[in-house]
Amino acid sequence: MKNHPNYKNIYSDIVAKKFPHKQKECETLLKMNRLSFLNIIELNTIIFGTSDIQTENFNQKHRSYQKSDILKILEYQKKNRLNNIQLANHFKLSRNTVTKWKKMFLEN
Repeated sequence: MKNHPNYKNIYSDIVAKKFPHKQKECETLLKMNRLSFLNIIELNTIIFGTSDIQTENFNQKHRSYQKSDILKILEYQKKNRLNNIQLANHFKLSRNTVTKWKKMFLEN
């Protein structure tokens, strides 16, 4: 099994050292035992705010998703009755990626 970064420690350190004024806003998320990708995205938005298009494009190229994350995204799609384009826009993904994931994980 691969080792994954401990995002809880990373974000706790960032908040404590650079953004102590945002401690209260991040407190509930940082108290969780394990952070999901949605929690990480939410923490990142709380701490750093929204980013410009160039930064978003760069960050998107370096994202990776675990199977559990993909299944949560697809579950979110069903729960909110979104089509592939709407889901892709919401999570800043390619619609081709969403289609590929659906073929891999839902059509078995």
